[in-house]
Amino acid sequence: MTPSPAGPLPLIKRHPVAAIVAIGVTLSWAAQILSLLLLGNILPGILAELLILLGTAILVTCAADGRPAVRELFRRAFRWRVSAPWYVVAVLALPVLTALIAALTGTFHVPADGWAPLAGNYLLNTVVIGALLANIWEELAWTGVVQHRLMDRHGPVMAALLTAIPFALIHLPFAFAEKGFAGTPWTDVAVSWAVLFLFAPFFRLLMGIAYLRTGYSLLIVGLLHASFNASASTKLDVFDGEWQQIAAVIVLLGIVAAAAASRAVRSRPAPA
Repeated sequence: MTPSPAGPLPLIKRHPVAAIVAIGVTLSWAAQILSLLLLGNILPGILAELLILLGTAILVTCAADGRPAVRELFRRAFRWRVSAPWYVVAVLALPVLTALIAALTGTFHVPADGWAPLAGNYLLNTVVIGALLANIWEELAWTGVVQHRLMDRHGPVMAALLTAIPFALIHLPFAFAEKGFAGTPWTDVAVSWAVLFLFAPFFRLLMGIAYLRTGYSLLIVGLLHASFNASASTKLDVFDGEWQQIAAVIVLLGIVAAAAASRAVRSRPAPA
């Protein structure tokens, strides 16, 4: 019997999902914590996290499936030939739903600087800064590697639940982003972490459905992720509060899930 080769690469090949989670989360935590402790700012740690996730995704994919799989992964990152409605959904659905929910709950207000600067700033943050520079590459790891492999094994819903755990874990240091470790009350940390873990499965399921319905387009998934980030009250200055964009994700998830289910029913062959 030939002994299995020693070293980390065979282990990564056997357990690619566990490998990307262990390497990505551990190194990202270190980068974010050091960034907060040494610089008082989490942003450098977030930039390091993006590079860590991208590098780990390439390493794991190459070790598990070879270089052709890495090339296919990057092709998915630029897969732009999808139906036009998906671009509308990815770029506009979440800010529109967030503003509508704010209007229905009495938390809406007109932007202080007018609609034109708000729209321009939103598109800049979403399309240029958010998607192209960050979220496409983040989702290359989460959706393109972790969630894709789990969907093949367990289906979309279970894959979203499983991916939500490391996805939430990697964002834990974000609770200290504004006030640092010393200035953030632990009650605020507990609330932030509870919301994060409760919301993550809905977010990951939305990303998974968008990925499947667009023929594995990480471009659309990255735009949708960036749209969520740009719909926060600190960037989309049309509402007061922090829950409206979370509600918008859940509403949008219900819409796209219902549309996908309806299409699946219509595509079934008629009984003989």
